[in-house]
Amino acid sequence: MPYETLPHTADVRIRVTASGLESLFSEAARAMAAIMAPGCRPGSVVIREVTVEAEDPEGLLHDFLSELLYLFDAEGLLLCDCRVTLRERLLTATCRGEDFSREKHAGGMEIKGVSYSGLRIYKEGEDDVLEIIFDV
Repeated sequence: MPYETLPHTADVRIRVTASGLESLFSEAARAMAAIMAPGCRPGSVVIREVTVEAEDPEGLLHDFLSELLYLFDAEGLLLCDCRVTLRERLLTATCRGEDFSREKHAGGMEIKGVSYSGLRIYKEGEDDVLEIIFDV
């Protein structure tokens, strides 16, 4: 998986690398799901469409991941495979996953929120890179 955990004193900080912003956002969703509930199968039966609008890429990413977190908290949906499309200030995604099960997805960490603090999207050579903190 193209993400790594970075040091942080209290929360979970990760760095995601991908080729292109759409892939970067998809990998960020996959990483968040893996932190919350290891064992999610990407081709699973639950499919959900997600749409968010924001002023900049950081806002789009924050709102997208926050919406996935809301669906996890409110409906018990673990969405771990998202196909993201970006059009200026609009993000649309088709996300696949499964219903959360404590038995099946044991060993994860509760994420309470997606932080704007420390959120960075930048280029490193040909790759797009994201650094983000999840409040746990």
